Amino acid sequence: MALWTVVAVGTLAFTASLAVPLWFQARDQRLLIVTSGSMSPVFDAGDAVVMRKVDDPSQLKVGQIISFWPLGSRQMVTHRIVDLVSLPKLEQDATGTMVEVRDAAGDVITSPYIVTKGDANAENDPNATPYTRVRGIVLDVHPGWGWVLQWASSAVGRAVMLVPPLLALGVLELLAVREVRANRPRTPPPDERYLDAVLHG
Repeated sequence: MALWTVVAVGTLAFTASLAVPLWFQARDQRLLIVTSGSMSPVFDAGDAVVMRKVDDPSQLKVGQIISFWPLGSRQMVTHRIVDLVSLPKLEQDATGTMVEVRDAAGDVITSPYIVTKGDANAENDPNATPYTRVRGIVLDVHPGWGWVLQWASSAVGRAVMLVPPLLALGVLELLAVREVRANRPRTPPPDERYLDAVLHG
């Protein structure tokens, strides 16, 4: 019973570690692990937030918490929108200088930008972020899920969930083989007198 319990617990834990993210993906959502306390007390490091993809700038509102890629950064940030602004679209000219882009009528083309801030931070984030770098709106928070998901996807976590059940299955197989051999009926030794009578007719 103890060995079967190990197999069941390990299998269920591994299945859950795969099924939970897939369940959110099936609903066009994504789980993100929080790695800092910049949004405390709404959520802290080790929590997980549920994010839904943004399809249009009109979906963004002041007060929403969003996940985005800051300009010049490779790390996604999840902060609150404190302002929505339209800024001139810039591009490099032949000399490498950033200049405003204008349409055929000579008017400056603008793009939607967001101004963000972490609830635990004293000041706004240093740069406004283009809408195109927004990845989604935060819908929900699951306290503590981040640590669990991070551990479950690590090499150590996978080993803890898979190795004990595999060992338990191996032991169960050995016990089954041993039981079969122990219960196998033994063939009685042949009656030597009968064989001798047969051979000598």
